[in-house]
Amino acid sequence: MNEDKDKKINNDKGKNKQPPQKPDNKDNNEDDEEKKKRNARALYFCTNKEDNAVAAVELDKDGMVSGRASIWKTGGSGAQGVDWKTKQSAAPDSLFSSSALVVVESLVFVVNSGSHTLSMLSIDKSNPLSLKKVGAPWKLPGEFPNTVTASKKHRMVCVGMTGSKAGIACAPYSPESGIGRMDGNNWREFKLDQKTPPVGPGNTVSQVFFSGDESQLYATVKGRPEEQKKGWFSAYDIKRNETNAWLGDEEHRSAPDGTAELFGSAVIPGSRDVLVADSSFGIAVLGMDDKSKKAYAKHKLPVKDQKATCKAAISPVTKSAWVSDAGRNRLVEVSYQNDDVKVVSEIELSGNGWDGKSGLGDLKAGGEYVYALGAGTGAEVGITIVHAPSKKQVQYADLRGVGAGKSSMGMALWWS
Repeated sequence: MNEDKDKKINNDKGKNKQPPQKPDNKDNNEDDEEKKKRNARALYFCTNKEDNAVAAVELDKDGMVSGRASIWKTGGSGAQGVDWKTKQSAAPDSLFSSSALVVVESLVFVVNSGSHTLSMLSIDKSNPLSLKKVGAPWKLPGEFPNTVTASKKHRMVCVGMTGSKAGIACAPYSPESGIGRMDGNNWREFKLDQKTPPVGPGNTVSQVFFSGDESQLYATVKGRPEEQKKGWFSAYDIKRNETNAWLGDEEHRSAPDGTAELFGSAVIPGSRDVLVADSSFGIAVLGMDDKSKKAYAKHKLPVKDQKATCKAAISPVTKSAWVSDAGRNRLVEVSYQNDDVKVVSEIELSGNGWDGKSGLGDLKAGGEYVYALGAGTGAEVGITIVHAPSKKQVQYADLRGVGAGKSSMGMALWWS
């Protein structure tokens, strides 16, 4: 069986006590932004091993890792890119991306980079540790998929690929029957002159994601300044009729001033602006030009002593952004209110539960918490949980008992 109900997670809540919790006023009609203010019930990530799997981790009513988890095979295989400097398999950050896995409508979409496929699994709403594959993994038109996003509004899933055949492809999906056709008609190519597996992290696709109103699909692509290769931000319109939605043909591409290695991104709620981590200097806030539909740099915020700022998430409670660093074990909080972008706090996590030699990776925010997936240069991997209002770490959970390792990627939260 895929699920092992006896899997246990080593939890260390450290010196900090859990802050008082607010009542869970669940409203079935609440929108997504309101829902995210509640504590999530589970989190998911992919192991990205040769026999790829989704790890399901239960969260208790207080938003903490409960100690229960399960593993579910995707039916595909994971893979690792090649580090540009060492020429060895890359890990941590084995896919050079953000959002290797996404959850929409109680459905988990996950990339299988080794088999060039996309898998879809459904979450049992009465038991979020129970997943079920919906249909077979879908073969993609490109190679080395490393990022995925899905739109509930359009019932559409889109994948970014960054191997020798790089680009974006989209397809309809059905919760009952799975993923629809994702063939050459839905393919938008990026000419990266890459290999399979790709050499990175520079010159690779970073993330695909939808605009706040889901009228456009965005993609960030890292440049490689050492070889004078520029990165860019792409935007595509979503077209639709009464029954179907599809990706528009025209790409609106820009290289916003001062950016070089656009990485993980988060749409700022209530606006069209996008906050993007740029591993070459820190953080950029991009605006979208109404006429050209291209992104432009509104703000550029260098992060002091950063090594590789790479992932971003926005807390619905503090209404601030949080970014992680692949080379440092810290989180940085950024305010973007009133068009004033500035660092408001830095949380050093070294020695506070997570003692890996590397930094932090994928990042998500839900309720009053920020969840960071961290993988060291060895076998160690864990989740660090920070209480966003108090800016304190409240838990560290060692995930090695769930089959996780240094190649683990992606993270998504599920509420109900």
